[in-house]
Amino acid sequence: MSRARDLLGAHMSIAGGLHLALERGKTVGCSVVQLFVKNQLQWQGRLLGDAEVREFKRAQRATGIRRAFAHATYLINLASPAEADWRRSVEAFHDELERAEALGLPFVVIHPGSHKGSGIAAGIGRIAAALDQLCERTGGYRVKVCLENTAGAGNTVGARFEELRAILDRARFPERLGVCLDTCHLFAAGYEIRTRAGYAATMEECKRTIGMGTVLAFHLNDAKQGLGSGLDRHEHIGKGRIGLGAFRCLLNDRRFADRPMALETPKEEDADVKNLATLRRLKQGHK
Repeated sequence: MSRARDLLGAHMSIAGGLHLALERGKTVGCSVVQLFVKNQLQWQGRLLGDAEVREFKRAQRATGIRRAFAHATYLINLASPAEADWRRSVEAFHDELERAEALGLPFVVIHPGSHKGSGIAAGIGRIAAALDQLCERTGGYRVKVCLENTAGAGNTVGARFEELRAILDRARFPERLGVCLDTCHLFAAGYEIRTRAGYAATMEECKRTIGMGTVLAFHLNDAKQGLGSGLDRHEHIGKGRIGLGAFRCLLNDRRFADRPMALETPKEEDADVKNLATLRRLKQGHK
């Protein structure tokens, strides 16, 4: 399948400049690129200037990358029960939404967060409050917040569809929210997606609970650990405990034909090229 016709890609590095993520993506055969909008290991980033925004948009036109979207930095925890940490997270994510809006990105994917022992209900409340404040601050913006399902370890919120639904129900601006489904996280959280029947049942639950239209994107990752492990350990496509069946089902599910799907598999040599080739063979119906 032609790269120009699909919506498959990978998370790419922004080292040296945001626009280089797009150029790196083109080099390995991406039609979709996920990127950080600043250094993912720092709370604050340097100012995003007009020239950098123009260069990014020029690079997207030049590379032909069909969809580009952002992933929030891992420091942010919108579920934190500690007021200072929560406010710091809200401020940091606000900055990232501002950057994504300036770059013309449709959404920013974010892990809902960890309740740190305060309980799922309390965590959901903190996340919803953060989202309400963020949407108020960015009223009129196009950029959306895309909540990523989690693997289920520790005190993380969002491993089950019901938890994501609860966040959406509590939020006052649901039209600004969506969900990104990660295949490794689904499997680690106990969703059996390896068989056609299991995949169908999982997606029926997704449809019934959060709605297919709420799903804005996918992360395509195999899993190093078994079903229900709760461990967020990504593996190359077809090389882990999920196997190829789930990806074949997802890639040929017409309900998601217009959703961007990005790899977050290990960055080893030409791994992105190989993983994308595997995905495209599955989409064409090959083994």
